[in-house]
Amino acid sequence: MEGKLIIFSAPSGSGKTTIVRHLLTKYNNLGFSISACTRDRRGRNEVDGKDYYFLTPDDFKKRIDNNEFVEWEEVYPGGYYGTLKSEIERLWDSGKHVVFDVDVKGGLKLKEYFQERALAIFVKAPSEEAIKERLMSRGTETEDSLSKRLFKVKFEMSFQDKFDVILVNDDLESALVKAEELVEDFTK
Repeated sequence: MEGKLIIFSAPSGSGKTTIVRHLLTKYNNLGFSISACTRDRRGRNEVDGKDYYFLTPDDFKKRIDNNEFVEWEEVYPGGYYGTLKSEIERLWDSGKHVVFDVDVKGGLKLKEYFQERALAIFVKAPSEEAIKERLMSRGTETEDSLSKRLFKVKFEMSFQDKFDVILVNDDLESALVKAEELVEDFTK
């Protein structure tokens, strides 16, 4: 089997993480690509090597210099996120297709790098108001961070047409079924 990549990208609050978690539970042949980042953990629930590879900014920059990333981005000033080449190889070596939950720029870079081996899916919330409500319900946003995220949402929405598929998440059950169909068609 030649490993494939399924990329889910979206502005924060669109529901991509919920969709990705559902797919990983349903399909044994999918493996989650753990991103590397320089941000602090959000609470005790986040585990290094499971949720993210938590790196220091210096270590992250060394890995950039060593060409260890497929893609990386300074998402916020001093806040780096990226996909390690070794992570994709780890999953392919285990016989799995790789699933990504990444920001919009990262998703487009992965698609550009892997071309036909990748399916890039843009998850779209029904409205900006729905995104605001979802972000506020998390209880993790300050007024300032919420404002920054909402500004970024508008910017990220402008890239949706560059993706292979736009998956509208206005009804979660319907979005999950559509995501399953996309995965099954692409990996058969």
